[in-house]
Amino acid sequence: MVTGIFLPPRNSWRFLALAVVAAVLAGCTTAPYTGRQQVLMVSPEREQALGYQAFSQIERTSRQAQDPALRARVREVGERIAKAADRPDYHWEFVVFQDDKTANAFCLPGGKVGVYTGLFKYIKSDDDLATVLSHEVAHALARHAGERLSQGRLAQAGGLALNVGLAALGVPSVASQAAMQGYGLGSQVGVLLPYSRVQESEADRIGLILMAKAGYDPEKALGFWERFATAKKDKAQPPQFLSTHPTDAARIQSIRAFLPEARQYYTAR
Repeated sequence: MVTGIFLPPRNSWRFLALAVVAAVLAGCTTAPYTGRQQVLMVSPEREQALGYQAFSQIERTSRQAQDPALRARVREVGERIAKAADRPDYHWEFVVFQDDKTANAFCLPGGKVGVYTGLFKYIKSDDDLATVLSHEVAHALARHAGERLSQGRLAQAGGLALNVGLAALGVPSVASQAAMQGYGLGSQVGVLLPYSRVQESEADRIGLILMAKAGYDPEKALGFWERFATAKKDKAQPPQFLSTHPTDAARIQSIRAFLPEARQYYTAR
């Protein structure tokens, strides 16, 4: 029996790096409307299955709102947005969850959308509601969840390749640990968080188009986000480079820039 630490062959890190590159090339696609290049290493079927599983868990642990008018309103606006998204393979569902302290909404892969009642203090019209729902639907349409899963896998593969390479080169453990910590921080701040901000901005852009196609005025989105930003101005915000979202000012500036494109799709209902 041989004991001790196994060191992989000197060229192992190169094979891992090539495997990462091959996976990236195999999973390249483009986001709808924007044409942004994406890396998706998760199948649509797997992505949707994970979304349905997560939504079932949320339904078991959260209380749905009982106001029938509110539920009907969200369902009606949501179905118009879903029709504009033109993904009949998604099992669209729009649910209102009772939580007045949570001003948020989400959309999981496959079309499961949730809105918390705390958000309605900022929603003054169906156009405002369409702004929120179309942004969330845009995340699902652009497969942002699958993209994040893929980015996480690539980051893990990159970390493994670095670890193998350091071991093959005989780098001392202290220096190796420091390098791995630096890689983890660098991949988070330098890659994953910037991608998250890109996705949020992309969801704003696609969302404006979807709400316009559904017959809701995209100009009203600007008013909603300005009002929402004003309500948050007294709350502590992390610096943008540590945030999953663009700053409110950057977001509003981008929405202004996206509006001319969205207007091309708008016909008042």
